[in-house]
Amino acid sequence: MAIQLDTEYGHIDISEEAIAVIAGSAAMECYGLVGMASRKQFKDGIAELLGRENLARGVEVNLDNNRLAIYLYIIVSYGTKISEVAHNIQQKVKYVLSEVVGLEVAEVGVVVQGVRVSS
Repeated sequence: MAIQLDTEYGHIDISEEAIAVIAGSAAMECYGLVGMASRKQFKDGIAELLGRENLARGVEVNLDNNRLAIYLYIIVSYGTKISEVAHNIQQKVKYVLSEVVGLEVAEVGVVVQGVRVSS
């Protein structure tokens, strides 16, 4: 299902995958983030770390009653304050989607799937 925008120049449809890639790219710029995790639950207690080419797989986009909600599944770096990393990601994703795409985001949820020692 695409997100629809009506502007003075016409009608724009933005796919949910495009929004997910933009949100994932914005999140990857934040300090303390090792990478995106799979939205699937843990396999054998280990979160699957996704590469940069699979950013959309770690992001869930929901649009209900013109209310856009983004959920990011992440893996954070060991030694960082998880709540601060999550807050920074929320702020960055909301700002980028507002400025780049022109969407008002109602909710940005962060699900921490794991902690890794970054190299």
